[in-house]
Amino acid sequence: MSRVQADPGRPGETSKMTETRGAAAPLVLVRDQGNPWLRYAALGVVAVVMLYPLLWLVGASFKNNSEIFSSAGFWPSRLDFDAYAKGWKTSTEYTFATYFLNSFLITIPRIIVTVISCVMVAYAFARFEFWGRKLLFSIMIATMMLPLIVLRLPQYLVFREIGWLDSYLPLIVPSAFATDTFFVFMLVQFLRGIPRDMEEAAQIDGCNAWQLLWHIIVPLLKPAIISVVVFQFIWTMNDFMGPLIYLASVEKYPVSLALKMSIGATEEVEWANVIAISVVALIPSVAVFFAAQRHFIEGATSSGVKG
Repeated sequence: MSRVQADPGRPGETSKMTETRGAAAPLVLVRDQGNPWLRYAALGVVAVVMLYPLLWLVGASFKNNSEIFSSAGFWPSRLDFDAYAKGWKTSTEYTFATYFLNSFLITIPRIIVTVISCVMVAYAFARFEFWGRKLLFSIMIATMMLPLIVLRLPQYLVFREIGWLDSYLPLIVPSAFATDTFFVFMLVQFLRGIPRDMEEAAQIDGCNAWQLLWHIIVPLLKPAIISVVVFQFIWTMNDFMGPLIYLASVEKYPVSLALKMSIGATEEVEWANVIAISVVALIPSVAVFFAAQRHFIEGATSSGVKG
């Protein structure tokens, strides 16, 4: 390529190279025009496969037991909302309104303390130099490899000694100490991609560390913080083992335990009722995800700001 351009006395090669380029260009354009359709078709097939269980779940909420177990199709023979009404009442003296309220009483405080603690710890690891910082960060990352079941027994014994059993405190208070190390790691990686120009300018104007965190860092961390909120909301709403271990009173059960309790052990299970309430239980998580979808995807895929 460089030889042809450097030798103006060889027009043959130059014109040949030009013709070769011109011939190759339409092929590239044709290939680019065909690829999107193939990608969209593949994504459509994958979407149908992934969404079909959810569609079947919604359709099964309108079926009876025999129809549920005899047909793999999701479209019911008739639309009957009795399963939703019966499932909402439950077999106890409480309706699912109580259990949803209990779930929110656990989820919302846990999200708040998680965001506050994880942002502070991530800010310290990403922006401050102190003795043992790398060692502490490595230890924190190592705790992500521990199975949660290993920690259940010592945590239970500690909470029993301080009298927190049958309350929501064991499900909320540990998150106030940045025990959700995945979120700390994600925020640290996001902070490392943020340039320090604005922070240095704010320091020149007299801002201290807390003012930098609140006025500069937190607005830049908005996509990552929304990702933390979405993940923590979904994980806490779906948590079954934690409430099962620490809660003993039925009136304090969240939705995850109430769904299990609705499956009776001594009589025939009306699966349409259980499935109907399962569909209702999915609505808050799906609503939160779609409400924060744009910021959630940005925070999950980005490691900082660009520009």
